[in-house]
Amino acid sequence: MPLEEMRKLIGRHARPELGTTVEGVQLCRFGPSSAPAAGMSGTVLAVIAQGGKRLALGEQLYEYGPGQYLITSVDLPVTGHVMETDEPTLGFGMVLAPGEIAELLLEADPRVLPPVTEDAPTGIAVTQAPTELLEAIVRLLRLLDRPADRPILAPMVKREILWHLLRGEQGSMIRQLGMADSGLSHIGRAVRWIHGNYATAFRVEDLARIAGMSVSAFHRGFHAVTGMSPIQFQKRIRLQEARLLLARRPSDITGVGLTVGYDSASQFSREYRRMFGTPPSQDAARLRARPTAETASALP
Repeated sequence: MPLEEMRKLIGRHARPELGTTVEGVQLCRFGPSSAPAAGMSGTVLAVIAQGGKRLALGEQLYEYGPGQYLITSVDLPVTGHVMETDEPTLGFGMVLAPGEIAELLLEADPRVLPPVTEDAPTGIAVTQAPTELLEAIVRLLRLLDRPADRPILAPMVKREILWHLLRGEQGSMIRQLGMADSGLSHIGRAVRWIHGNYATAFRVEDLARIAGMSVSAFHRGFHAVTGMSPIQFQKRIRLQEARLLLARRPSDITGVGLTVGYDSASQFSREYRRMFGTPPSQDAARLRARPTAETASALP
């Protein structure tokens, strides 16, 4: 069974720093007592081999367990929770590069792929992994034990994994990720602008222009992808960035608030506590004591 072999390979190769010798691939091993991790999702495929995870995006919750995969189509501010099990949670993650997807689309017969809708898809989806996808992931993981074969075969197997995603239940989302003029790509431009300018105030009309969309279509598309309004999205980016800064500057609460765009220290403290459950000063002390657990990736 591919899932059983995935468990063995991930259990043997997962490291605390989450990296592997295959570019764009991450493995994770989390114990049941692992703290929730807030961070940016990236555009990734995440597969659970053992245990389970719960991902929070705003008010929306996504759960995935053994044999299920999760796709994130834009870089989203998420919080990952390990679900309570008797065994450690083991996961596989692979970055989804739009350029690599675009290359596949140029060669593929569009008649064998799911149709692309005009509307932007949701930014996160959870699906049961077909056997052929799990088998391809296992072949990629086997290459961790075969360094001489890895440079040649790893790109081929990653390409196969992308092909199974394109042919699968979330194929329409994956296609949009690789299309420069899709609704998802338009929203992605605005998301990247907010990431790069999270401390800067903006008008929604300006974001819609960056996305190349009408204001009404932009509102609908942005909420469909992120589950939030642009202002709510920016707020989460600001607060997550503030948390990272506080881990390094725990005594500079006011300065951190100003850095991420808050003119009011009381508003910063109030919104920080609402999101993370504790005031910035207390959270900074906790982050300094447990930096690895609190700043780990939320995925896979």
